[in-house]
Amino acid sequence: MKKLVIGILAHVDAGKTTLAESLLYLTGSIRKFGRVDHKNAFLDNYDLERSRGITIFSKQAVISYKNLEITLLDTPGHVDFSAEMERTLQVLDYAILVISGSDGIQGHTETLWKLLCQYKIPTFLFINKMDLKVRDIQSLMDEFKEKLDEGCVDFSKGQDINILMENLALCHESLLNQYIENGSINRNSIVEAIFERKVFPCYFGSALKIDGVEELLDGLNQYTKSNKYPTDFAAKVYKISRDEQGNRLTHMKITGGLLKVKMELTNKKESRIVSDLDHKKTWEEKVDQIRIYSGSKYYTVDQLEAGTVCAVTGLSNTFPGEGLGMEEDLNIPILKPVLTYQLILPPECNAFSVLSQLRQLEEEDPMLHIVWHEKLQEIHIQLMGEVQTEILKTLIKERFNLDVEFGPGNILYKETIEEAVVGVGHFEPLRHYAEVHLLLEPGEPGSGLIFDSKCSEDDLEGSWQRLILTHLKEKEHLGILTGSPITDIKITLIAGRAHLKHTEGGDFRQATYRAIRQGLKKAKSILLEPYYSFKLELPTENVGRAMTDIQRMKGSFDPPQINGDMALLIGNAPVATMSGYQVEVNAYTRGRGNLFCTPAGYQPCHNFEEVISKIDYDSEQDFDNPTGSVFCSHGESFLVKWDQVEEYMHIESAIWNQYLKDKAEDKAVEEDKNTEPIKNKSLSKNKDFWQEDKELEEIFTRTYGPIKQSPVYTQSRLGYENKKAQTKKAYIKTEANKKLKEYLLVDGYNIIFSWDELKELATENMDAARYRLMDILCNYQGFKKCTVILVFDAYKVKGGLGEVQKYKNINVVYTKEAETADQYIEKVTYEIAKDNHVVVATSDALEQLIILGRGAVRLSANDLKEEIIRVNTIIRQDYMDKPSNNKAYMGELLSEEWYKGSNIMKEDI
Repeated sequence: MKKLVIGILAHVDAGKTTLAESLLYLTGSIRKFGRVDHKNAFLDNYDLERSRGITIFSKQAVISYKNLEITLLDTPGHVDFSAEMERTLQVLDYAILVISGSDGIQGHTETLWKLLCQYKIPTFLFINKMDLKVRDIQSLMDEFKEKLDEGCVDFSKGQDINILMENLALCHESLLNQYIENGSINRNSIVEAIFERKVFPCYFGSALKIDGVEELLDGLNQYTKSNKYPTDFAAKVYKISRDEQGNRLTHMKITGGLLKVKMELTNKKESRIVSDLDHKKTWEEKVDQIRIYSGSKYYTVDQLEAGTVCAVTGLSNTFPGEGLGMEEDLNIPILKPVLTYQLILPPECNAFSVLSQLRQLEEEDPMLHIVWHEKLQEIHIQLMGEVQTEILKTLIKERFNLDVEFGPGNILYKETIEEAVVGVGHFEPLRHYAEVHLLLEPGEPGSGLIFDSKCSEDDLEGSWQRLILTHLKEKEHLGILTGSPITDIKITLIAGRAHLKHTEGGDFRQATYRAIRQGLKKAKSILLEPYYSFKLELPTENVGRAMTDIQRMKGSFDPPQINGDMALLIGNAPVATMSGYQVEVNAYTRGRGNLFCTPAGYQPCHNFEEVISKIDYDSEQDFDNPTGSVFCSHGESFLVKWDQVEEYMHIESAIWNQYLKDKAEDKAVEEDKNTEPIKNKSLSKNKDFWQEDKELEEIFTRTYGPIKQSPVYTQSRLGYENKKAQTKKAYIKTEANKKLKEYLLVDGYNIIFSWDELKELATENMDAARYRLMDILCNYQGFKKCTVILVFDAYKVKGGLGEVQKYKNINVVYTKEAETADQYIEKVTYEIAKDNHVVVATSDALEQLIILGRGAVRLSANDLKEEIIRVNTIIRQDYMDKPSNNKAYMGELLSEEWYKGSNIMKEDI
């Protein structure tokens, strides 16, 4: 019988647990079909899961179908529990990605897809909720091919086999060749293509109505294959939990040989040289029980073969991600916590005893990362989000009978460096000796910490070098700006020295730590903060508000994508500013807006000065992470500050100076290949922002030719008009105001989405809508003779420095990155409203209030439209009333009958 471990993944509320319930019911594993909304789903056996209707912990169930035995792993769908989901991915043979047919590809769905690609897991797609008939299969398939992979193929039952073969042939060259030669593609080739992630079968149905689920089971039976495992024992630990009696359970997948009861397991590897200098504790323990779980129930076995998943008792030192036997440790999860919360304990509790209890939870989920702040005497826990705090409160109450609370969430900052630097650490108390030189270089964003050695074994023995690398990896090293962990740095050992008699293992630990700190003190550090990648779906009339909010939150976004009356904004924003924004979106869109956020790594902090000042970290007072070194002279040790260490160091500086010189020469050679592009890029980057603003400001100080009309102030909200008759009163007012220039500032996208005809045009072609608005304002300016400034925000690509264009007789401004039209208009209004007559056209209520405060006249989108219609009427009337001056015009000589018989309007002549 073919045995597979298959995981079910989905964005929250896509129907993942319901599909698992359908699979269990169809295969006879359960007699009654449970439902999430009825709180009786078989795999949601935790009370909090049933009350909230979400999966919190990964669950296991075993099902059999024809010649296939499946160990089904139901994973959490909420982004707050992504770490457990990601650890589960690493033990899967295949995955089923559940997608809601009514919603299509959602934010977290794309994150899951990237993880499946990262771990190279063959994937089947099940498109759920097709009974709602919101979208058709073809439109969904087009979306999958565009956003996921071109290899997505409809495997639904009932379609023409020739069409299926043609679609498969387009997925890979080998399939195409087979199809051309034979007119079909055999099953083995399809199985291999799916296994190699060239083809992704798609099945459509409704898990709740058990529609299409059997087709999915047939597909899994027909188009999958078993892995081949080695004969030597190997296992991957992916989860730690405890049963109702408090027994510690180690969940693992056997990836080689056999696992037997009372078998002795160890973390010692033949490939790892373990000595008394190794920081990892070596353990050897025996297996007491081997349990096969299905939901909350289990049965025990005496032995288990490779390819199966089980829970083992008797092991007290294992951890999630550990490899046993021939298996190496698993990869560290890509999705990491971005928030830290203070744990507030009841007054009668002892913090140290609670801390030891909480270590059990940290064993089960290392991403919690429980931290004890000695200075503050507080416990802090790092989490993914607020939902996780509620789960932890309940878990701590059930497990330890403690009523705890969480303080407000704080951001987990990190630090990196801007340029390469060498750090020196020396540790030489009496009868001890070690010196370490480390090269610190900035790495690629998201690369984390990378460790290497370029030190010759002639200068330092290989065993000492391996020990130094071990010390680099064993600790979370802190930066010097805020005491936050460092990241995105490559640390290379380039020199070191030991003493034949006096050096011990701990000496190099101290020297290594001090070398890192000394290098960071010398370097120019950069504070990083976590960012969200977001997708915001909302009605088009709310786009202006959303753009303003995102810019206020220091975020960036691509041009809005319009689809009917809905718009989509895609971009990035700091976690610190975007947390909780979904509540605001629900409020101003009246529940029609949806915000999907996923962690997008770290970027430079937008308010680093404020954060550094608030944290108030003093690297010199952090005695657990010293920056100086310890030297010895005449039998007496003394402390040397970080900025004087190089004056006392024992290894000649020429060693690492030459290394830096070589690196610089290599970099220069690389740069010479593209000198001109780099030079232009540099000039663009270094351009002063005040010069850009000066260019934009010149629009308002430049004179646009003589005004031929007699400017007379009227009751019009836009100021000047051409009047045939002038009263003495009007003339006096004109004289009083003749020095004032008139400016009309227009928020482009706000007007486009407020006027029905432009909004409809924008759904087809945004460029056409923009140029139509420009032409309307050109015609208006020709009559009014005012300076018209049309402002579009977020139109240029990211990194744009802003642009001012002259379009006929008006000025069109494209704002620079991180500046909205509202911000630009507000800034310009403040500068020119004192000495000029300024009118701002926008329907943004908040912006209207700001404009009033700046001394300008506010004008809504509808008012501007009425004003333009009124001006067009005056222009037409002026033309109709204009005397002929005894001149004959061709149009006036033609008869009315001629006009009726032609397609030309009289007004067009």
